[in-house]
Amino acid sequence: MGDEKNKLYVGNLPYSVNDESLGQLFADFGDVQDAKVIADKFSGRSKGFGFVTMSDEDSAKKAIDAMNGKEVDGRSIVVNVSRPKESR
Repeated sequence: MGDEKNKLYVGNLPYSVNDESLGQLFADFGDVQDAKVIADKFSGRSKGFGFVTMSDEDSAKKAIDAMNGKEVDGRSIVVNVSRPKESR
């Protein structure tokens, strides 16, 4: 895959946030290529985190600076560069 510096981890999301609204939260900072809220595969309910892929690293940095700690529906969200999944 491409450069992973523009893929963001977004944590502590309220359950009201879905893929579309997650993308809209980050649209002010640049072109959102992908926005995905991770859901429990059995219940379909949000796990409270997701990933946003911005078009470039500059947009990703702006989004982190502006959105990390921002309150969304009463919860302070966590935004940082997504780290590769650790192999177990």
